[in-house]
Amino acid sequence: MADRILSASAALAEALHEEMARDETVFILGEDLTAHAGIFGQFKGIPEKFPGRILDTPISEACIAGCGAGAALTGMRPIVDFHFADFVTCGMDEFCNQAAKIRYMFGGQVKLPMVVWCPDGAGLRAAAQHSQSLEAWFVHTPGLKVVVPSEPADVKGLMKASIRDDDPVMFFQHKRLFRKEGHVPADPEFIIPLGRAAVKREGRDVSLLTYGSGFFMCMEAAQELAQQGIEVEVVDLRTLKPLDMETIAASVRKTFRAVIVHEACRTGGFGAELAARIQAELFDYLDAPILRVAARDVPTPFSPPMEDFVLPKAADVIAAVKAVCKR
Repeated sequence: MADRILSASAALAEALHEEMARDETVFILGEDLTAHAGIFGQFKGIPEKFPGRILDTPISEACIAGCGAGAALTGMRPIVDFHFADFVTCGMDEFCNQAAKIRYMFGGQVKLPMVVWCPDGAGLRAAAQHSQSLEAWFVHTPGLKVVVPSEPADVKGLMKASIRDDDPVMFFQHKRLFRKEGHVPADPEFIIPLGRAAVKREGRDVSLLTYGSGFFMCMEAAQELAQQGIEVEVVDLRTLKPLDMETIAASVRKTFRAVIVHEACRTGGFGAELAARIQAELFDYLDAPILRVAARDVPTPFSPPMEDFVLPKAADVIAAVKAVCKR
């Protein structure tokens, strides 16, 4: 089947429609889902097509998270809509102390197939409490899988794989990327397996390792660097846990240099974990220190100029690449 041009929001909606039609145990719960088709229009048409399978809940994130975990334990496949990723703080016990551990505590006798959908990230002038990138918290929690797509095709393929997975999946989708458009396969069985990165631009000089909004920063930087004679390879991780170290290693062995790019704060961000693994497993292939490009370690400001100052940009990626290339 031919590809179509879809927005990330439309790609998500298509994935949900297809999986709900395929499996009657899939349902959605969260706040304000039916009146406005979701905060980003991602649930358009679902209440009409699947009556009773998209549930509006009270404003109680702990309750929503607990209901999702309980439903998963009884054989359902819930998609828990958390509106903004920042609100996961209100469901941390349910996600990290219950859902993440139950399968292990019961010796693998039960499954917990739950997707927690978390729109995250900054750039919408939403201030400190609605602009965070919190994926590293959940990578640090054994028992959870963590997905961070960038392009619309990734959104569709990874959401379908997440829904079919038998473990809880934290699905972070950047708020600024919902209108991004791209080619999306029409095949209803199009799936991107969790734990598989993608080399989206080949290069010889530096490996740019990134995910989510960082991917678009890297592609912008790559175009400008190419005009200066530097060819970077862009690896979109897509899934942080499980992590595709095989693809990462193949890229670093080719370029001998690595720059890690993400929007989350620098200190304790996922880039630190990835840098440590590259250092431990690929040290002999490195011709330069591993550098990280990330947000500054401050709460996201409401002021537009200050927010822009805090967030990483393509210019920061370019500077890091030139540093490792000694140019």
